[in-house]
Amino acid sequence: MSIHADHDIDITGEVCPMTFVRTKLRLERMKPGETLAVRLRGEEPLRNVPRAARDEGHAILAIEAEGDAQIVIIRRA
Repeated sequence: MSIHADHDIDITGEVCPMTFVRTKLRLERMKPGETLAVRLRGEEPLRNVPRAARDEGHAILAIEAEGDAQIVIIRRA
């Protein structure tokens, strides 16, 4: 991972809509400006988690492949 995140969660075992619910709950516990690395797997979470985070005002800094998963880096609004 090229960007160091302040926090991280692994939601590779979750299915939508729980993927964003877990991400949202984690973001809510963070300070504005902190970053979260979300490890996820599958097309649906990869579409929905970044879109839902943007809809809440957060910034997507990067999406990187890691084996059979992806890492989405989100900066809390």
